[in-house]
Amino acid sequence: MAPTRWGFVSAGKISNDFKVALDTLPKEEHQVVAVAARSLESAQKFAKTHNIPAAYGSYAELAAQKDIDVVYIGSIHTQHAPVTTMMLQAGKPVLCEKPMSVNSREARQMIGLAKEKGIFFMEAVWSRFFPAYKKIREIINSGAVGDVKVVTASFGFNVVGVPRLAERSLGGGSLLDLGIYPIQFATMVFGGEEPQDITTSGHLSEGGVDETVTVVLKYSGNRMATLLCSMSANVPNEAYVCGTKASLKIPNFWCPTEVIAPDGTHEFPLPPPEKPLNYENSTGMRFEAMEVRRCLQEGLKESPLMTHAMSLQIAGLLDQTRKVVGVVYDQDKE
Repeated sequence: MAPTRWGFVSAGKISNDFKVALDTLPKEEHQVVAVAARSLESAQKFAKTHNIPAAYGSYAELAAQKDIDVVYIGSIHTQHAPVTTMMLQAGKPVLCEKPMSVNSREARQMIGLAKEKGIFFMEAVWSRFFPAYKKIREIINSGAVGDVKVVTASFGFNVVGVPRLAERSLGGGSLLDLGIYPIQFATMVFGGEEPQDITTSGHLSEGGVDETVTVVLKYSGNRMATLLCSMSANVPNEAYVCGTKASLKIPNFWCPTEVIAPDGTHEFPLPPPEKPLNYENSTGMRFEAMEVRRCLQEGLKESPLMTHAMSLQIAGLLDQTRKVVGVVYDQDKE
């Protein structure tokens, strides 16, 4: 079986970590053949560090390269829609970093284009592909916790000084970058059901983006999800699934290596990185890469673990909660 040949858009921190994650997989299965950045210099530096044959100073050049099976887009949020559109127009399958777009209008356009072209497209909500998440779904489906009544999840760090989070023009704020994790967790546990009611409270930073936000999703049968994200506080970064019989605790729920269940702790260690990482447990990005390869080999246009409908639901919830807090991006006015 031929290797899956990746092209990388952006030579930033997350692209570094994804390349290190790919390096934990067999070379006969995954190869990075090109990287493009906004400056040729940074692309060449990244290529040298990671032993990538081709480096480009524009995304269009990468879009034109023939021997690429799938493009990974690790650029800033505001670039996701235009660059994904460019790659899909060039006939390239795409794995786009989360959040896939700044708003649900962009998300609908991106997914619409992928469907129209008949090309694989997936949002890189890497959490969904962790073995721990499979275990969570299995435990819930087994009835071990009883009927799930409450989900809680919190995610936050003091990162107010990071420009891509602090600046509205860069799609900043806690919801898009951090809040997507508790929201995707709740929507997974509740099987993609639409909440009957959404209650949002939060406050803006001096730069006009959401700094700390709480979201309560009320589902049928009086089931609730209480979610928190913050870019100014270091919060526990844990999730709980609470049922009528028992509960699950998931430490580091966005990239978990353990699930604490009624029958004990289930552990899922990650392979160590061969090069330094920028973010916690980033070698766990290997699981989404494995799923992309499987989907491409089987001719799938979307992954059953992170479908287009799931992405659209998350984008819609992010839109609704952001609107209540009062964050408006330039893309919302188009």
